[in-house]
Amino acid sequence: MLNARLRRSKRRPSTNILALIALLLAASPVAMASKALAQADASNSGPVGRATGLPIPRFLSIKADKVNVRSGPTKDHGVAWVFTRAGLPVEVTAEFETWRRIRDADGAEGWVYHSMLSGRRTALVSPWAKEGPTSLYASPDKSSGIKAQLEAGVLGKVDHCDGTWCRFFDNGFDGFIEQVKLWGVYPGEKID
Repeated sequence: MLNARLRRSKRRPSTNILALIALLLAASPVAMASKALAQADASNSGPVGRATGLPIPRFLSIKADKVNVRSGPTKDHGVAWVFTRAGLPVEVTAEFETWRRIRDADGAEGWVYHSMLSGRRTALVSPWAKEGPTSLYASPDKSSGIKAQLEAGVLGKVDHCDGTWCRFFDNGFDGFIEQVKLWGVYPGEKID
């Protein structure tokens, strides 16, 4: 019995010392500064997804020609509708584990499995527009020549946005379009 007590007493101080060292390290100025910087970064960039740490909301695109959109974030939830065209831009509005709640250009929302989404940036030309076509310019300047007139709903790839203009292209067209005339990029967003 005495030997057992001695052994316990020898173990406790070492456990207490380890706990004290861990506490000191956690309270160190370096650890505190790191936590403060992480919190400052998170507050400056807005909300982020719990699963990815990426900004919410953000734009992505549909990866495949057939993507099920579900009413909830599991395969047990019913299919609300099906995307039948790869490349369409969607806005991620929430995350739950491996599922992303998305919104399309019409405002419809549902849940998509994360691997069905791509980081490739695409956009639709003024899907809300009722008036005529939108001009695609040769350079990011309205005084440059018009390369094409694009109808509302034309899908294209976005390569670079400076906050006012985006390079917008696909098969058959390549030029610059005013950023506010695209659904798939935020006003003022910069993309390299």
